[in-house]
Amino acid sequence: MSQKSYNNTPTLYLIPTPIGNMDDITVRALNILKEVELVLSEDTRVTGLLLNHFGIKKRLVANHEHNEEKNRQLVKKLLEEGKNIGLVSDRGTPVISDPGFEIAKYVIELGYNVVGLPGATALIPALISSGINPMPFTFYGFLNSKESKRKKELEQLKNVKHTLIFYEAPHRIVDMVNNMKEIFGDRNISISREISKKYEEIYRGKISEVLNEIENIKGEIVVVVEGNHELENFDDIDVIEHVNMFIDDGLSQMEAIKKVAKLRNVPKSEIYNKFHR
Repeated sequence: MSQKSYNNTPTLYLIPTPIGNMDDITVRALNILKEVELVLSEDTRVTGLLLNHFGIKKRLVANHEHNEEKNRQLVKKLLEEGKNIGLVSDRGTPVISDPGFEIAKYVIELGYNVVGLPGATALIPALISSGINPMPFTFYGFLNSKESKRKKELEQLKNVKHTLIFYEAPHRIVDMVNNMKEIFGDRNISISREISKKYEEIYRGKISEVLNEIENIKGEIVVVVEGNHELENFDDIDVIEHVNMFIDDGLSQMEAIKKVAKLRNVPKSEIYNKFHR
Protein backbone atom coordinates (compact mmCIF):
# COMPACT_ATOMS: atom_id res chain seq x y z
CA MET A 1 0.00 0.00 0.00
CA SER A 2 1.40 3.38 -1.03
CA GLN A 3 1.55 6.25 1.46
CA LYS A 4 2.49 9.85 0.80
CA SER A 5 4.82 10.96 3.60
CA TYR A 6 3.86 14.63 3.57
CA ASN A 7 0.09 14.73 3.21
CA ASN A 8 -0.55 16.46 6.57
CA THR A 9 -1.87 13.30 8.23
CA PRO A 10 -0.60 12.21 11.68
CA THR A 11 2.96 10.94 11.54
CA LEU A 12 5.54 9.03 13.55
CA TYR A 13 8.94 10.64 12.94
CA LEU A 14 12.08 8.52 13.41
CA ILE A 15 14.62 11.15 14.43
CA PRO A 16 18.41 10.57 14.40
CA THR A 17 20.32 12.16 17.27
CA PRO A 18 24.06 12.92 17.61
CA ILE A 19 26.38 9.95 18.18
CA GLY A 20 28.94 12.21 19.85
CA ASN A 21 29.31 15.75 18.63
CA MET A 22 26.13 17.73 19.36
CA ASP A 23 26.63 19.66 16.10
CA ASP A 24 25.77 16.48 14.17
CA ILE A 25 22.04 17.01 14.70
CA THR A 26 20.20 18.47 11.71
CA VAL A 27 18.11 21.64 11.69
CA ARG A 28 15.17 19.55 10.53
CA ALA A 29 15.53 17.13 13.44
CA LEU A 30 15.45 20.07 15.89
CA ASN A 31 12.36 21.52 14.22
CA ILE A 32 10.53 18.20 14.33
CA LEU A 33 11.46 17.70 18.00
CA LYS A 34 9.90 21.10 18.74
CA GLU A 35 6.72 20.31 16.81
CA VAL A 36 5.76 16.77 17.90
CA GLU A 37 3.33 16.11 20.73
CA LEU A 38 5.69 13.79 22.58
CA VAL A 39 8.97 11.96 22.10
CA LEU A 40 9.38 8.22 22.60
CA SER A 41 12.88 7.81 23.99
CA GLU A 42 15.18 4.84 24.58
CA ASP A 43 16.43 6.55 27.78
CA THR A 44 14.59 9.69 28.90
CA ARG A 45 17.62 10.91 30.87
CA VAL A 46 19.85 10.85 27.79
CA THR A 47 17.20 12.48 25.60
CA GLY A 48 16.49 15.03 28.35
CA LEU A 49 20.11 16.19 28.25
CA LEU A 50 19.92 16.53 24.47
CA LEU A 51 16.70 18.57 24.57
CA ASN A 52 18.02 20.78 27.38
CA HIS A 53 21.17 21.47 25.33
CA PHE A 54 19.01 22.88 22.53
CA GLY A 55 16.46 24.58 24.80
CA ILE A 56 13.58 22.26 23.88
CA LYS A 57 10.91 21.27 26.40
CA LYS A 58 8.97 18.19 25.45
CA ARG A 59 7.04 15.34 27.07
CA LEU A 60 9.24 12.23 27.08
CA VAL A 61 8.04 8.62 27.33
CA ALA A 62 10.49 5.74 27.78
CA ASN A 63 10.48 3.31 24.86
CA HIS A 64 12.70 0.23 24.96
CA GLU A 65 12.49 -3.45 24.07
CA HIS A 66 10.60 -4.29 27.29
CA ASN A 67 7.76 -1.78 26.93
CA GLU A 68 7.26 -1.18 23.19
CA GLU A 69 4.14 -3.36 23.36
CA LYS A 70 2.66 -1.18 26.14
CA ASN A 71 3.38 2.04 24.23
CA ARG A 72 1.29 0.91 21.28
CA GLN A 73 -1.98 2.09 22.85
CA LEU A 74 -0.56 5.50 23.70
CA VAL A 75 0.74 5.90 20.15
CA LYS A 76 -2.59 4.80 18.65
CA LYS A 77 -4.53 7.24 20.85
CA LEU A 78 -2.37 10.23 19.91
CA LEU A 79 -2.41 9.45 16.21
CA GLU A 80 -6.20 9.10 16.29
CA GLU A 81 -6.29 12.57 17.90
CA GLY A 82 -4.31 13.92 14.96
CA LYS A 83 -1.05 14.37 16.90
CA ASN A 84 2.48 13.76 15.58
CA ILE A 85 4.99 11.70 17.56
CA GLY A 86 8.78 11.63 17.57
CA LEU A 87 10.91 8.56 18.31
CA VAL A 88 14.62 8.66 19.17
CA SER A 89 17.27 6.27 20.44
CA ASP A 90 20.07 7.35 22.78
CA ARG A 91 22.44 8.02 19.88
CA GLY A 92 22.26 7.74 16.12
CA THR A 93 19.37 6.55 14.00
CA PRO A 94 16.55 4.67 15.75
CA VAL A 95 15.64 1.13 14.63
CA ILE A 96 19.26 0.44 13.48
CA SER A 97 20.45 -1.88 16.30
CA ASP A 98 18.22 0.20 18.62
CA PRO A 99 14.56 0.15 19.73
CA GLY A 100 11.84 1.49 17.46
CA PHE A 101 11.10 -1.22 14.91
CA GLU A 102 8.01 -2.65 16.64
CA ILE A 103 6.40 0.78 17.10
CA ALA A 104 7.21 1.81 13.51
CA LYS A 105 5.76 -1.45 12.15
CA TYR A 106 2.63 -1.02 14.27
CA VAL A 107 2.04 2.56 13.05
CA ILE A 108 2.44 1.42 9.43
CA GLU A 109 -0.12 -1.35 10.06
CA LEU A 110 -2.53 1.25 11.47
CA GLY A 111 -2.25 3.16 8.19
CA TYR A 112 -0.48 6.25 9.51
CA ASN A 113 2.71 7.76 8.12
CA VAL A 114 6.15 6.76 9.34
CA VAL A 115 8.87 9.18 8.23
CA GLY A 116 12.56 8.43 8.76
CA LEU A 117 14.75 11.54 8.90
CA PRO A 118 18.29 11.48 7.47
CA GLY A 119 20.97 11.99 10.07
CA ALA A 120 23.73 10.64 12.26
CA THR A 121 24.56 6.94 12.22
CA ALA A 122 27.87 5.28 13.10
CA LEU A 123 28.15 2.72 10.33
CA ILE A 124 28.48 5.11 7.36
CA PRO A 125 31.32 7.28 8.74
CA ALA A 126 33.15 4.09 9.74
CA LEU A 127 32.73 2.65 6.24
CA ILE A 128 33.79 5.69 4.24
CA SER A 129 36.88 6.31 6.38
CA SER A 130 37.95 2.64 6.50
CA GLY A 131 40.03 2.53 3.32
CA ILE A 132 38.14 -0.67 2.41
CA ASN A 133 36.03 -0.90 -0.76
CA PRO A 134 32.65 0.57 0.29
CA MET A 135 30.44 -1.06 -2.34
CA PRO A 136 28.71 -3.35 -2.01
CA PHE A 137 28.54 -3.65 1.76
CA THR A 138 26.48 -5.63 4.24
CA PHE A 139 25.63 -4.18 7.65
CA TYR A 140 25.27 -7.02 10.16
CA GLY A 141 25.04 -5.19 13.49
CA PHE A 142 26.04 -7.07 16.64
CA LEU A 143 27.27 -10.65 16.50
CA ASN A 144 26.09 -13.00 19.23
CA SER A 145 27.73 -12.39 22.61
CA LYS A 146 28.32 -16.15 23.14
CA GLU A 147 31.51 -17.28 21.42
CA SER A 148 30.14 -20.58 20.08
CA LYS A 149 27.19 -18.83 18.42
CA ARG A 150 29.40 -15.95 17.25
CA LYS A 151 31.70 -18.41 15.48
CA LYS A 152 28.72 -20.03 13.74
CA GLU A 153 27.60 -16.61 12.49
CA LEU A 154 31.09 -15.86 11.19
CA GLU A 155 31.23 -19.25 9.46
CA GLN A 156 28.02 -18.32 7.62
CA LEU A 157 29.57 -14.99 6.58
CA LYS A 158 33.07 -16.11 5.61
CA ASN A 159 32.27 -16.57 1.89
CA VAL A 160 30.46 -13.24 1.50
CA LYS A 161 32.28 -11.00 -0.98
CA HIS A 162 30.67 -7.79 0.30
CA THR A 163 32.47 -5.56 2.76
CA LEU A 164 31.02 -6.42 6.19
CA ILE A 165 30.16 -3.96 8.97
CA PHE A 166 29.61 -4.91 12.62
CA TYR A 167 28.97 -3.15 15.92
CA GLU A 168 30.76 -4.50 18.99
CA ALA A 169 31.14 -3.76 22.70
CA PRO A 170 34.62 -2.93 24.04
CA HIS A 171 34.75 -5.89 26.45
CA ARG A 172 34.17 -8.33 23.53
CA ILE A 173 36.15 -6.68 20.75
CA VAL A 174 39.41 -8.66 21.17
CA ASP A 175 37.60 -12.01 21.32
CA MET A 176 35.45 -11.05 18.34
CA VAL A 177 38.43 -10.02 16.17
CA ASN A 178 40.35 -13.16 17.18
CA ASN A 179 37.35 -15.25 16.10
CA MET A 180 37.29 -13.31 12.84
CA LYS A 181 40.98 -13.98 12.18
CA GLU A 182 40.48 -17.69 12.87
CA ILE A 183 37.49 -18.03 10.53
CA PHE A 184 38.00 -15.29 7.91
CA GLY A 185 41.79 -15.37 7.74
CA ASP A 186 44.06 -12.33 7.92
CA ARG A 187 41.96 -9.82 5.97
CA ASN A 188 42.09 -6.03 5.88
CA ILE A 189 40.08 -4.48 8.69
CA SER A 190 39.19 -1.08 10.10
CA ILE A 191 38.05 -0.55 13.68
CA SER A 192 36.58 2.85 14.57
CA ARG A 193 35.83 3.91 18.12
CA GLU A 194 34.03 6.95 19.53
CA ILE A 195 33.06 8.29 16.09
CA SER A 196 32.60 12.12 16.07
CA LYS A 197 33.75 12.39 19.71
CA LYS A 198 36.92 14.00 21.05
CA TYR A 199 38.75 10.67 21.37
CA GLU A 200 37.78 9.23 17.99
CA GLU A 201 40.35 6.73 16.71
CA ILE A 202 40.58 4.42 13.71
CA TYR A 203 42.77 1.30 13.61
CA ARG A 204 43.50 0.08 10.08
CA GLY A 205 45.53 -2.83 8.70
CA LYS A 206 45.50 -6.61 8.59
CA ILE A 207 43.57 -8.30 11.39
CA SER A 208 46.84 -9.60 12.90
CA GLU A 209 48.26 -6.06 12.97
CA VAL A 210 45.21 -4.41 14.46
CA LEU A 211 44.88 -7.06 17.20
CA ASN A 212 48.07 -5.74 18.78
CA GLU A 213 46.53 -2.28 19.19
CA ILE A 214 42.98 -2.84 20.44
CA GLU A 215 43.47 -4.71 23.69
CA ASN A 216 42.26 -1.91 25.98
CA ILE A 217 40.14 0.28 23.73
CA LYS A 218 36.94 1.79 25.12
CA GLY A 219 33.77 3.37 23.78
CA GLU A 220 31.37 2.54 20.98
CA ILE A 221 33.02 0.47 18.24
CA VAL A 222 32.35 -0.16 14.55
CA VAL A 223 34.24 -2.93 12.72
CA VAL A 224 34.61 -2.86 8.92
CA VAL A 225 36.22 -5.92 7.30
CA GLU A 226 36.79 -6.68 3.63
CA GLY A 227 34.82 -9.44 1.95
CA ASN A 228 36.13 -12.78 0.79
CA HIS A 229 38.01 -12.28 -2.48
CA GLU A 230 39.95 -15.55 -2.29
CA LEU A 231 37.09 -17.44 -3.91
CA GLU A 232 37.82 -15.62 -7.16
CA ASN A 233 40.55 -18.24 -7.72
CA PHE A 234 38.03 -21.07 -7.16
CA ASP A 235 40.79 -23.38 -5.91
CA ASP A 236 39.13 -24.12 -2.58
CA ILE A 237 35.51 -24.49 -3.65
CA ASP A 238 33.87 -27.16 -5.83
CA VAL A 239 31.20 -26.41 -8.42
CA ILE A 240 28.23 -27.56 -6.32
CA GLU A 241 29.30 -25.47 -3.33
CA HIS A 242 29.92 -22.51 -5.64
CA VAL A 243 26.42 -22.71 -7.16
CA ASN A 244 24.81 -23.18 -3.73
CA MET A 245 26.63 -20.12 -2.45
CA PHE A 246 24.84 -17.92 -5.01
CA ILE A 247 21.51 -19.67 -4.39
CA ASP A 248 21.93 -18.82 -0.70
CA ASP A 249 22.49 -15.20 -1.78
CA GLY A 250 19.03 -15.20 -3.39
CA LEU A 251 19.66 -16.22 -7.01
CA SER A 252 17.55 -18.87 -8.72
CA GLN A 253 19.24 -22.17 -9.55
CA MET A 254 19.64 -21.28 -13.24
CA GLU A 255 20.90 -17.76 -12.44
CA ALA A 256 23.46 -19.25 -10.04
CA ILE A 257 24.59 -21.79 -12.66
CA LYS A 258 24.99 -19.02 -15.28
CA LYS A 259 26.99 -16.90 -12.85
CA VAL A 260 29.33 -19.74 -11.88
CA ALA A 261 29.88 -20.61 -15.56
CA LYS A 262 30.74 -17.00 -16.36
CA LEU A 263 33.11 -16.66 -13.40
CA ARG A 264 34.89 -19.91 -14.24
CA ASN A 265 34.86 -19.17 -17.96
CA VAL A 266 33.33 -22.54 -18.89
CA PRO A 267 30.14 -23.49 -20.80
CA LYS A 268 26.92 -23.24 -18.80
CA SER A 269 26.08 -26.85 -19.73
CA GLU A 270 29.23 -28.07 -17.98
CA ILE A 271 28.22 -26.45 -14.70
CA TYR A 272 24.61 -27.61 -15.12
CA ASN A 273 25.68 -31.23 -15.65
CA LYS A 274 28.04 -31.23 -12.68
CA PHE A 275 25.44 -29.64 -10.43
CA HIS A 276 22.71 -32.14 -11.35
CA ARG A 277 24.90 -35.23 -11.59
